[in-house]
Amino acid sequence: MAETLISPGVLARENDASFVSQQPVNVGAAIIGPTVKGPVEVPTVVTSYSDFKNKFGAVLTSGSNEYTYFTSIAAYNYFNNGGESLLVARVVSGSYTAATSTAVYNTNESGVIDNITSTSSISLNSFNITGSSGAQSAAQSATSGTGTGAVISASFANSESIATLTLFGGGTGYEVGDTVTFSSESLGADQAGGTDLIITLSAANIVNETSFTIQTLSEGTIMNSSGSEDTSGSLTNGTSDNVRWEIQNSDTGSGTFTILVRQGNDVTNNKSVLETWTNLSLDPKASNFISKVIGDQTLSYNSSDNQVAVTGQYPNASRYIRISNVNALTPDYFDNNGVAKAAYTGSIPSNASGSFTGATGGVKAGALFYDNISSANTQGLEGGNYDDMISLLSNKDDYQYNVLLTPGLYDADYTSQITSLITNTQDRGDALLVVDGRAYGASVANAVTTAGTRNTSYAASYWPWVQVVDPDRGAMVWVPASTVMGGVFAYNDSVSEPWFAPAGINRGGLSQVVRAEKKLTQANRDTLYAGKVNPISTFPGTGVVVYGQKTLQTRASALDRVNVRRLLIQLKSYISQVADNLVFEQNTIATRNSFLNQVNPYLESVQQRQGLYAFKVVMDDTNNTADVIDRNQLIGQIYVQPTKTAEFIYLDFNILPTGAIFPA
Repeated sequence: MAETLISPGVLARENDASFVSQQPVNVGAAIIGPTVKGPVEVPTVVTSYSDFKNKFGAVLTSGSNEYTYFTSIAAYNYFNNGGESLLVARVVSGSYTAATSTAVYNTNESGVIDNITSTSSISLNSFNITGSSGAQSAAQSATSGTGTGAVISASFANSESIATLTLFGGGTGYEVGDTVTFSSESLGADQAGGTDLIITLSAANIVNETSFTIQTLSEGTIMNSSGSEDTSGSLTNGTSDNVRWEIQNSDTGSGTFTILVRQGNDVTNNKSVLETWTNLSLDPKASNFISKVIGDQTLSYNSSDNQVAVTGQYPNASRYIRISNVNALTPDYFDNNGVAKAAYTGSIPSNASGSFTGATGGVKAGALFYDNISSANTQGLEGGNYDDMISLLSNKDDYQYNVLLTPGLYDADYTSQITSLITNTQDRGDALLVVDGRAYGASVANAVTTAGTRNTSYAASYWPWVQVVDPDRGAMVWVPASTVMGGVFAYNDSVSEPWFAPAGINRGGLSQVVRAEKKLTQANRDTLYAGKVNPISTFPGTGVVVYGQKTLQTRASALDRVNVRRLLIQLKSYISQVADNLVFEQNTIATRNSFLNQVNPYLESVQQRQGLYAFKVVMDDTNNTADVIDRNQLIGQIYVQPTKTAEFIYLDFNILPTGAIFPA
């Protein structure tokens, strides 16, 4: 159809202004705290509570009792109320290391033993072997024990004694404590008699000729699954929190094999396979090279530059393991005819299974949990144990989140850490910190006094503590308010918008809470709210409810409310993302219009969703004058009128006499 009129008439045209503008990148909450397992001081994103438990565990044993960290309970509440992603930064006390696999023997060197020296000089005549004055060697077959069918070499220093025996090749694998029996006949004795040589293997006798070594990504002694197997193949140290490995489908013809990552507490006839890695190779030039497929990187926090240092060539694709070393590389495994080279076929791992050992680091003795945590013992940690991750999560470029939780740190006794958290959050400008003010057992006055020492719109405090049902043990335990507030924010955002108040019966209900530490009266709530502490109240027929949404800002302004602060965080996040794309672009009208064409529709959508009363965006010649342009600057000014919440509702009931006229 023509778009212009040549002769008189009517032309109906369409202008589609309903395009949905690009939305900001969604980020979730972050939490700093101890966990049962997982990478230490390496922030890791999880997307469900089951994902959290797989990577970080749930229930820990301390002494003879079981406990659950606040971190786990907070993660459960967050995901159970609609949370989509959680950044977890694990903190520990002391030195933690990963667990290493038991030897993965290759097919050529499976069960090698070496360096067997008789504990006492054995006369060759005991075996009726005819010796000589010079060195003599012989190769015979061992006749019993785990060395059956293998080949030995007996080296004689002289005709009177055996100095060293070396056994190599074949066999089914040797372990410390195995016995190998060499009959007198196998050593050339007179068939009519002689004494058998029986040797019990020690650690010094085992030569671990391994194909490769595996390490767990998780750190701590909980990852040590090694131990004896019972008749069902169950490991004595195998648990649901650690893993074991198995090699299957070993094929020297193709040079490939399969690795299974199994749950530590499974049994041979009922395997619980967590991951399967098929068609693996030891050829570093192949696309299926074991390190390339599974990953070989080690991540560790480097305090000197406040970053996570990465070593290794290939990103970790496995959720549980990494390949720490490949001892038997097979470059160009096949010859020009496509046949496996004989020099490499013995490097392929044998079909076998094993466990992990050697990890260090565990729960600190005397750790205090729940309502018993104190100024120097919060779940077995001290305040200083949190410092590295508090510092690391100040990095806005690498770690994005909109709410930060640190259950276990409370302001009264961990003032230094809370100060750092507030400073970092203010500097970032893109998140809200949930602050616990006091330990269990404090009073209303205590909570208000502590909150009075802070003045920031980037943090909010809630009180008192609450009792919840531990999701993994079923026990009722006391937890600080921050443990459940992540769930409140998640629910608020899932049913409404971040600029709605995460409080009140509609969005602030705590259905998972059994009871609050104190049932607050109206007077209590008045005192707390006037003191910048958001009450967690109990109402008959309704239950426990978050009944406040003040930030810790002292001065009265729009930003002394959580919903407004979160609105500004949301707006700054999106508009900053738009502006990032303009850096190094031409400072022209076209560039400014590109900015306005993205920002204005977004702010209109926020206004339609009850986030703003009004707004205006200015980026034109009035604020981008010639001298501004000459300084290579581009200036935009965003004016917003945030919507306010109805927190104080007055209902005036006017009683009029009969016949009175109602006011217009």
